[in-house]
Amino acid sequence: MSAAAGPVVVPPALLAQAALGEDRADWLAQLPRRAGDVLDDWDLVPTGPALAGTASLVLPVAGRSRATEPAVLKLAFPDAGSAHEHLALQRWGGRGAVRLLRADPGRSALLLERLGPTDLADAWDVEACEAVGGLYGALHLPATPQLRPLTDVVGRWTADLQRDARRVPLPRRLVDQALGLARDLVADPASTGRIVHADLHFATVRHAGDRGWVAIDPRPVSGDPHFEPEPMLRHRFADYGAVPGDSVREGIRRRFHTLVDTAGLDEHRARDWVVVRSVLEAHRGADDRDHVTRCLTIAKAVQD
Repeated sequence: MSAAAGPVVVPPALLAQAALGEDRADWLAQLPRRAGDVLDDWDLVPTGPALAGTASLVLPVAGRSRATEPAVLKLAFPDAGSAHEHLALQRWGGRGAVRLLRADPGRSALLLERLGPTDLADAWDVEACEAVGGLYGALHLPATPQLRPLTDVVGRWTADLQRDARRVPLPRRLVDQALGLARDLVADPASTGRIVHADLHFATVRHAGDRGWVAIDPRPVSGDPHFEPEPMLRHRFADYGAVPGDSVREGIRRRFHTLVDTAGLDEHRARDWVVVRSVLEAHRGADDRDHVTRCLTIAKAVQD
């Protein structure tokens, strides 16, 4: 990296992720140098401080030697979820998603259009769910062959749950139900074949001016569109029941039905996937009691 630009400073919130393991700590230690290398190779200069993504560094940039549109450089932690982000963004081509300007998959580096700060964080439940449900049709295109099959991912998670079923603090009835539904869904050919964002919620949607709402930060798989709604039910959980006379159960069901109706999904199949994802998420985060409670509340509410 050129001396004029100065070193990239990794935000403290991202540095704190070093506690997640040695691989993450090593990646963070090398991140300033890697960012500098990509900036030099792509002839970019930072135009503001780096921001912390969920597992990525996001840096506003401009072209050093020529006029370019406002952009951001994203350097992601190289895991299975982010490995094919560029493929989904290429396939979408800016329709329903942030536009990809350049990619180096080997360095988990993406150059993306710079969007404004407006997301769905302050939107009312129904308004937000209508916006997200309205994106499903644009995003759920035929999958490219390189994407991980959803059935492989769910199959591994299900095997882990089966192994731990008698040891985790989860109701046995719900565990057995989720395992049975997961087996049926994994065996169903309709559970693969479409690009699924897999982490679409209030904070992974931004406004793109004339293009309206667009998705960011996909963790794409070749999957089933009915797999998509669960994160929208789990995020901003504290909003449920905040209005007098509105119960948590009613709030969950309102979001669920708004997503299903807006996107034209099959209600029963979407419900089955919510139950499976909620129980699997509870198992994967079993050390966090509040997280487990949220997941199980959702699994029960969509069925009551």
